[in-house]
Amino acid sequence: MSIVKSFSVGNGDMFYISHNTDSFTIIDCCINDANKQPILDEIARVSSKKGISRFISTHPDQDHFLGLVDLDKKHNIYNFYCVKNQVIKEPETEDFKKYKFLRDSKKAFYLTKDCSRAWLNESKEGRGSSGISILWPNTNNQAFKEALEAAETGDSPNNISPIIRYSVQNGPSYLWMGDLKTEFMEKIENEICLEPVDVLFAPHHGRKSGRVPANWLQQLKPKVIVIGEADCTDLCYYQDYNTIKQNSAGHIEFHNHDNQIDIFVESYSYTEDFLQRTINHAKSQLHYIGTIKNK
Repeated sequence: MSIVKSFSVGNGDMFYISHNTDSFTIIDCCINDANKQPILDEIARVSSKKGISRFISTHPDQDHFLGLVDLDKKHNIYNFYCVKNQVIKEPETEDFKKYKFLRDSKKAFYLTKDCSRAWLNESKEGRGSSGISILWPNTNNQAFKEALEAAETGDSPNNISPIIRYSVQNGPSYLWMGDLKTEFMEKIENEICLEPVDVLFAPHHGRKSGRVPANWLQQLKPKVIVIGEADCTDLCYYQDYNTIKQNSAGHIEFHNHDNQIDIFVESYSYTEDFLQRTINHAKSQLHYIGTIKNK
C-alpha cells in the first residue's frame, strides 16, 4: 500500500508520498512553530523504513519552503529536486538561504519534462521506481523561458512550477501543478498531452487565479479535485467535479490499495456524498470518509 498525504498548513502546501516501493517523497514545505513538531515527527516516523528519500520543491515561494531549515535539520535532505533557476529574493529569509544552498548544491536534480532518474521513475539495483514522472516544464518552450526570466528578475516564480504525476503501478494516480496560474496554463495548453488522473491537487491552493483550463480537465477527468486553503472568496470550486475542501477537511490521507483509494480526513464532521463507504481496516489516526474504486 502507498499513502499520499496533504497537510493542512493554512495558506501553503506540504505533501508526502509513502510509496509502495523503497521510496519516500516530500513535496513542498510549509511548517511554523505551531505545526512544526507534529509534522516533523510524523515524517520521521513514516520515512524511517524507506531507503530512498527526496524533497521536491515546486517553486521558491515562502509558503512552499517555510520551515525548510527545520526540515533539513530533522530529515537531512539528501536528494533535492527543483526546476533549475536563479531566483533571488530581498530580503532573504533563512529558509530561502537554505533553498538556494540546496538548489545550487550537488544534492540538486533539476526537473524537466520527461526527465529520468534511478528510483524516481527507473528501477535499479533491485529497488523499484517511485512512480513519479515529470510532465512539465519543457525548458525550450518560449512561454516557460519568459516565466523563468521574469522570476529571476523579481517577479513571482509561480509559473516555473513543474507538473508532477504520481502513479501506483496498476493503481491510482495523482497530479500536482504547484502554483501555476490560469493565464500561463492557457499559453501552454497545447504543449502537454494529459492522461486521466484519480486525484488532482488544484494549483495555486485552489484559487480562481489557478483555475485549470477546461481542455485540460476534459483530458484529466479527475475523480476528485482537492481544493486548498486559500481564502474562501478566492477559491474556484469546480462545480462540475467532485471535490474535497481542505479548508474544512483538515489533513487528508489517501491510502492506495487493491486498485482503490480509501480517504481519511482530520475533521470528524467532514463528509462527501460522492464517496463509497466500505468496511475499512486501514490504520490511520484520521477519520475515514469513504473510498474511490477504480473499475
